[in-house]
Amino acid sequence: MKKWMDLLKQVIKFGIVGVISTLLDYGLMILFTEVFGLYYLLSSTLSYGISLIFNYLASMKYVFRGRKDVSRLKEFLIFTLLSLLGMGINQLILWLIVENAGIDYRISKILATVVVMIWNFVTRKLFLEKKEDVK
Repeated sequence: MKKWMDLLKQVIKFGIVGVISTLLDYGLMILFTEVFGLYYLLSSTLSYGISLIFNYLASMKYVFRGRKDVSRLKEFLIFTLLSLLGMGINQLILWLIVENAGIDYRISKILATVVVMIWNFVTRKLFLEKKEDVK
């Protein structure tokens, strides 16, 4: 039972970090575009990058326990690769649902977000978190 409670606590922390990262990403994108006049795709790229760094730092401090056998640079690169793959999954799901099923993109985004959230949690847990000793 303790393992399930620990996992639930971890999922909640993951969700909180994810919400903050999403708000940071959207807020910075709007700031860069509307206030500083940057092209929206450049703004989006910059805000995503900043959000990714925040997400990495917060996730590895509050959500996952890092592995001792992996350097922080390698850990960040793995985190980034997993995040970019998640972004690709998001885009693919959106395209498939909107173009093939004709469902509005705003509704499709909800499903894509849920799938990518699961992807991010599971892959980060598998590839970045310290493995517990089995007794």
